[in-house]
Amino acid sequence: MDDALYSLVTEQQNEHSLNIDIMDTIDVLKIMNDEDKKVAYAVEECLDDITLAVDKIVERMKKGGRLLYFGAGTSGRLAILDAAECPPTFGTEPELVQGIMAGGSGAFNIAKEDIEDYKEEGAADVIAKGITELDSVVGLSASGRAPYVVGAMEEAKKRGALTVSITCNERSVMDDIVDVPINIVVGPEVIMGSTRLKAGTAQKMVLNMISTATMIKLGKVYGNLMVDLKPKNKKLIERAKRIIMLATDVSYEEAEKYFELSRRNPKVAIVMIETGTDYDTACRLLDKGNGFVAKAIEIYQTV
Repeated sequence: MDDALYSLVTEQQNEHSLNIDIMDTIDVLKIMNDEDKKVAYAVEECLDDITLAVDKIVERMKKGGRLLYFGAGTSGRLAILDAAECPPTFGTEPELVQGIMAGGSGAFNIAKEDIEDYKEEGAADVIAKGITELDSVVGLSASGRAPYVVGAMEEAKKRGALTVSITCNERSVMDDIVDVPINIVVGPEVIMGSTRLKAGTAQKMVLNMISTATMIKLGKVYGNLMVDLKPKNKKLIERAKRIIMLATDVSYEEAEKYFELSRRNPKVAIVMIETGTDYDTACRLLDKGNGFVAKAIEIYQTV
């Protein structure tokens, strides 16, 4: 018997759902909804740790580092999901934010649960990614003890990378390995041990915070507009034009004109409109402002 496993909060029975198998559908859903309400409050308790993680990640990314998530099972799928959304949302290269899960990309659709039992697999994936001291490595494990993730964190730590863990227990074995442990205690699941539920929601919320706040700090947002998005389909093209309209208060026709003049780059278009400059000048202003639209405009106004 694995007493250490059985003692985890994530492995306990939820006293509110003991009879869920014989409840009416509406009552099942009410219990799930009530339990889900607790997740945001549990995340709130970890904001200081999340802040520390974001600031350290930004520091490394400004020096050319990457952000890599490692997880197994649900945690791995969430890692891939968050990383995959960064290029279309923030215009990043796919290599900048990556999600790696135990068993590889094939395990995303077809579970390979046994792979997570091997620390060497996690270490091997870190080695394969060429992790260095410039990189930030985030390990996701609801229990905090998945060997694959622990192995990845140990190897990343050896290589001098920033290491962060996201778990859903008060303490985990990774607390003594990583630089910044984030432990979100959401309590027992409605279905015992099914950590794709509250634990998965909590992990996704924290990943949202880490990637979004990091990109904001890297100048990927102007106001609350995603000015670095890649307009590669009709929806995103229209969104890009609307972003230009909202940021500069110009008409649709004017936004469309500058969308093309800026070579379909909303960030450049905004600077062009706000400063009255051409494409090349707007690009230089953005370069001087480290990619921040507000700084680029400020630089122009103070020249």
